[in-house]
Amino acid sequence: MSATNPDTLSALDTSSALDTWRDLPAAQQPDWPDRGELDKVVAELASLPPLVFAGECDQLKDSMAAVARGEAFVLQGGDCAETFAGATAENVRNKLKTLLQMAIVLTYAGRVPVVKIGRLAGQFAKPRSKPMEIRDGVELPAYRGDMVNGFDFTAESRRPDPNRLLRAYHSAAVTLNLTRAFTKGGYADLRQVHAWNQDFVAESPAGRRYEQLAREIDQALSFMRACGAEPEEFHTVEFYSSHEALILDYDRALTRIDSRTGLPYDVSAHMVWIGERTRQLDGAHVEFFSRIRNPIGVKLGPTTTPEEAIALIDKLNPDNEPGRLTFITRMGAGKVRDALPTLVDKVNASGATVAWVCDPMHGNTFEAPSGHKTRRLDDVLDEVAGFFEVHHALGTHPGGIHIEFTGDDVTECVGGGHAIVEEDLALRYETACDPRLNRGQSLDLAFRVAELYRSS
Repeated sequence: MSATNPDTLSALDTSSALDTWRDLPAAQQPDWPDRGELDKVVAELASLPPLVFAGECDQLKDSMAAVARGEAFVLQGGDCAETFAGATAENVRNKLKTLLQMAIVLTYAGRVPVVKIGRLAGQFAKPRSKPMEIRDGVELPAYRGDMVNGFDFTAESRRPDPNRLLRAYHSAAVTLNLTRAFTKGGYADLRQVHAWNQDFVAESPAGRRYEQLAREIDQALSFMRACGAEPEEFHTVEFYSSHEALILDYDRALTRIDSRTGLPYDVSAHMVWIGERTRQLDGAHVEFFSRIRNPIGVKLGPTTTPEEAIALIDKLNPDNEPGRLTFITRMGAGKVRDALPTLVDKVNASGATVAWVCDPMHGNTFEAPSGHKTRRLDDVLDEVAGFFEVHHALGTHPGGIHIEFTGDDVTECVGGGHAIVEEDLALRYETACDPRLNRGQSLDLAFRVAELYRSS
């Protein structure tokens, strides 16, 4: 009898470890009607090329370690839920343009590098509070994102279809190709991005508030140009992808063993996160995330206890690896100043190395009289302000913001320089799920966060 090849045994052991989540309860998973079809799709996904590379994930992990040390700031954002139809050059360019405009303002004000991460190229699935939706007495499965089913309220559209997982992969590939072309091909040139911001300041009703900061950035760039400084960083940017790894069959199928290290990475994105609804310590998502080596995030709501946060750290980052774990807090403007301090203080006292990022969107959603889900920009700004206040009081680092936005002039959130009111929501309410900040509101937010930095 021949001896077992040690490399083969190691690969088998690794594969087995990556599948331990299958024996645990998995929240928010679709009720696939045809498991045989799902198995075929998963097998095909497992044979496809990676969307990102392990080395890129490690590079982001190093940047997130700088955030945890207080040496960098994270700007993470994009659609609440991407759609297949939205994977176009114009949509990707507009989102990227807005995020780069925000980043230059935050870089100048904070005097630290800004780590730029998109909620894109994989954000095709969403958790839902109820598995079914009822309209006019008709009950159908809830829309769970284009990765699972369709938005139209018909039985055919709402039927979970495993083949959508393949379409999600190909849409993500298109988006990543466009993103890489824009960020490396001159579109992200720093002076061009600043010119866009000058246009915003000139055109925005609230622009005068930001004129001084925009003028300072212009003077800094002019000084460097006069000195003949033309670093490569002026012309290209490092940009990373991320999504909530909600549909575990998809992310498991796109997990690969890195040939350099023999370690598993989810190559569907550089960074993946666990949502507030799926962070159960004994659940499948936490178990799966404990096995992959990407930088990861966990959303924490206002009911999170310090004990739960520390238990998540013990499970997901037992070696206390810098840059490995980010806590993305989503408290709500009315709760952040009460709920966050004890959480941050206890985690900090434990000696754990985590980056803290604020999601000021999900805790501030309400329903307008028209029936539209919306958010007030003032509430979003207030939660970010509270996040900064808590960290400054504790001597810890407010590491970044995580927002849902679009580069288009939609009317989904109220407030901002152009004073969108609830009666305006129906004009361009285009989101597939939750309301997003439009371009002007996003830039308002960036300049306000810059003010928080400068006043600290």
